[in-house]
Amino acid sequence: MKKVGLALGGGAVLGAAHIGVLKALQEKDLNIQFITGTSIGAFVAALYAFGKDWSEIRDISSELKWMDITSISLSRYSLLSNEKFGALITEHIGEKNIEDSSIPLAIIATDAGSGEKVILRKGPVAEAVMASTCIPGLFKPVKLDDRMLLDGGIVENVPIKTLRNIGAEFVIGVDLNAKHAYEEPGNILDVLLNSFHFIMQQAAKLQTEHADLLIKPDLSAFGRADTSQIEGLIQKGYEDTKDLLAQKELKLSTNWFIESWNKFTNLFSKEEG
Repeated sequence: MKKVGLALGGGAVLGAAHIGVLKALQEKDLNIQFITGTSIGAFVAALYAFGKDWSEIRDISSELKWMDITSISLSRYSLLSNEKFGALITEHIGEKNIEDSSIPLAIIATDAGSGEKVILRKGPVAEAVMASTCIPGLFKPVKLDDRMLLDGGIVENVPIKTLRNIGAEFVIGVDLNAKHAYEEPGNILDVLLNSFHFIMQQAAKLQTEHADLLIKPDLSAFGRADTSQIEGLIQKGYEDTKDLLAQKELKLSTNWFIESWNKFTNLFSKEEG
């Protein structure tokens, strides 16, 4: 049986939909053997890789408010810091390293000096998540191993290629931006998030072509910065994933029936001949 991997993409608060995806996959008893994450996908992937199931991640996320995970930064590089994000990871899984995870985990970040993709597979998981969620201009860059790191969505928002490289043979990708409509920004945060995600949306079209199963929940009704929508996002991620899996099962069943019928009719034709 092929080794199944899950790649969770970025999308700010839309990332709550990942929790619904996990719920739907769990109901199908899909055994996730590798996991990768970018930006908010890295946050969810880290919790899952360290043994938190979808309901535990839901409970952690449902209590969040925007100011719970941000603080004012005096840095010349940003408006805010996401250090509280790292503290939240530590609070729920402890001071762990990525290599200690129950499920092999890779987190994507971007080198702010070179623009290179940085695949984090060792070292403190809290710092890796902070680096991967570091939206340029909004959050203070994270220094790791003498490199200044930014949000991984710049280089690989849905980390499918990375997932294959670490050992997954059947890749499930989750693209939060593929079907998301944009509205006129209401504030500076909306301007920053929309601009950043325009770039990611275009790049992800190429990144997701090679997924074996691509989940694209329609999150057009939800904003990217409103944490009051978390329950609705979880439910939408769950419903759209459940519907997609049902369609795939129907297609597989239909194909099996057609193949079986063709074999039967061919055999019957040979006997007649």
